[in-house]
Amino acid sequence: MSFNTSAAGAPAASNSSVAILVGRVLLSVLFILSGFAKLTAISGTAGWFGSIGLPLPTVTAVVVGLVELLGGLAILVGFKTRIAAILLAVFTLAATAIAHLDFADQMQVLMLQKNLGLVGGFLLLAAVGAGSISIDGRRS
Repeated sequence: MSFNTSAAGAPAASNSSVAILVGRVLLSVLFILSGFAKLTAISGTAGWFGSIGLPLPTVTAVVVGLVELLGGLAILVGFKTRIAAILLAVFTLAATAIAHLDFADQMQVLMLQKNLGLVGGFLLLAAVGAGSISIDGRRS
């Protein structure tokens, strides 16, 4: 992707902000849908969490669902984006360590790799911010 440059040589806000917006949308969708699914199927989520040994599975299901849903929405609209991106990066690493380290199961290895990619995206978002097409961009 090429970026237009202003007279000062900085990337034009429109191109970089559109790219950041698209990135935010793509990163957020998985978490919004997953959080919503967990919160609308608490008993099933809690049952699975209990089966892998997580404490207080119902409470954990609610907390995890809220982190995913609210964090995903924050990323989507660009609200407190750097904080939300760091939170979701740490959350994703923790979820990976808890549920996706069975190297004998190719699906779990794939989930681990996907999660590491998501963490990379969140760290980039934490570094560059939400861009001008965001709530954060309108507040600055």
